[in-house]
Amino acid sequence: MTAPDRERPPQSTDFHYPFSTKGDRLAPELTDLQSRCPVARVGTNSGGEAWLVTSYELTKHVLRDRAFARSVLAEADSPAQDAPILAAELLDAMHHLQRAGLRAEVLRALGRDQPDLPTDWVAEITRAGLDAMTGDGAPGDLQRHFAEWVAAQCLCRLLGLPFEDHRWLTTRADVDLTMVTYSEDDLARNWEEIRTYMQEHMAARHAGRPRGLADRLADLNAQQHGLADRQLSNIVAVLFVSGYEDFASFLGVAALNLLRRPEVVDAVRDRPETMPQCVEELLRCSVVLGNAIPRFVTRDSALGSVIVSKGDLVLVSLDAVNFDPAAFTDPDRFDPARSPNPHLRFGHGRHHCPGAHLVRRQSATAFRALLDHLPGIGLTVPVAEVPWHPHRMAIMPAAIPVEW
Repeated sequence: MTAPDRERPPQSTDFHYPFSTKGDRLAPELTDLQSRCPVARVGTNSGGEAWLVTSYELTKHVLRDRAFARSVLAEADSPAQDAPILAAELLDAMHHLQRAGLRAEVLRALGRDQPDLPTDWVAEITRAGLDAMTGDGAPGDLQRHFAEWVAAQCLCRLLGLPFEDHRWLTTRADVDLTMVTYSEDDLARNWEEIRTYMQEHMAARHAGRPRGLADRLADLNAQQHGLADRQLSNIVAVLFVSGYEDFASFLGVAALNLLRRPEVVDAVRDRPETMPQCVEELLRCSVVLGNAIPRFVTRDSALGSVIVSKGDLVLVSLDAVNFDPAAFTDPDRFDPARSPNPHLRFGHGRHHCPGAHLVRRQSATAFRALLDHLPGIGLTVPVAEVPWHPHRMAIMPAAIPVEW
């Protein structure tokens, strides 16, 4: 059937997305839709409707085709899956950085070398967090003393923020990425606190003596005047909130995925050089996306067997597509030696996540330090009893109880 002959399926919203904000397994609704309806109509937290995509190949199509745009979603009358976007630069920060001539500096800081985050330092702060946990006695909380600790340390050092402020910052980051619970006014007030903090931090810098990436961006912007102070402070706040939440989410869910498989822990401890490949499999199979990757349809387009119309909202579940049997052999099996492993955890094409190198490199370092420092570590509860924060855009355990 050719694209113009395709018909839109019934406008059913029997499904409300997201289906779950637990990371112990892929929501069964996603598996069901992937097998029988990979482009499905769903209801959203905003009260609207969207198309949910769970197919690997169709996701690649959405992420590379300009018929599916991201920046348009920041406009006032655009559909939203959760709370409305407060400013355009919050949704498409890298595009605004590029127009202002600042993107290269961000990519340098987040690239393969990551000069602000030396490997020895990341290993050291990982061990420090674990020592604080063991000093308190068993059971310990690996989410607090490993996942959240490492993520906060890395993001504060990367941006040049004082680590003593990390609890204030992460508490507000948690609020910003919590769905449903907070009113639009509460979210706007919370965000303004974070944005103001970043603006005041950069205003207090000494030109030419940057404390981190935030100051370097401010110095460059002072020369080029590409962004207003409010825009730049919004973007620096986005870098912290998204970077911290995504990294803490992945480290926590991935740690749980490792500890539930003692044979994998033993194998990678015996051959630490295999940790980067193990991290790739953890990236594929860790369920960390509480909501979805949104795109706005800019023109009527074929998407699989359906036609999506201009103005529609499309949601892509990267968790689901990384379990698509059309792309991965035996996708439910955890295989740390899987090769090739073309997962889409960091997106695809022109919107590839700029933080991919940071997560890959620092996760491998942190997990090596964890397994070396606490060789007897294990869960103290069954995986099904691990608690989860509700309604998080970045899925996160509330605690990971462990002994050593």
